Amino acid sequence: MVPKNQRERKWRELEPLIDLLEEKDDVIVVTQFAGFQRETLRIGVKNQRLTLSAEALDHKYHKSLNLPKRVIPNTLHTTYKNGVLEIRLKKGPSKRKQ
Repeated sequence: MVPKNQRERKWRELEPLIDLLEEKDDVIVVTQFAGFQRETLRIGVKNQRLTLSAEALDHKYHKSLNLPKRVIPNTLHTTYKNGVLEIRLKKGPSKRKQ
């Protein structure tokens, strides 16, 4: 017989893994979105902050993270294949003290 507290335990879905990489001219974000359709993915960039969200029939996901460098939002380029989303953004000019 299974104890009552183990029968009622619900498995929590793991959040998608996120990798943040930098190349000479780009900031790259790679995350897994297995179980979501490309059409349900929403990506926003504002004030050096990246917002990701997705929705499926039985679950939703929302994440907001600070980017390490200034980026140019309208240079956003995405690739989505086999549940892996790659986002590339061109780095913006860095602020220089005068």
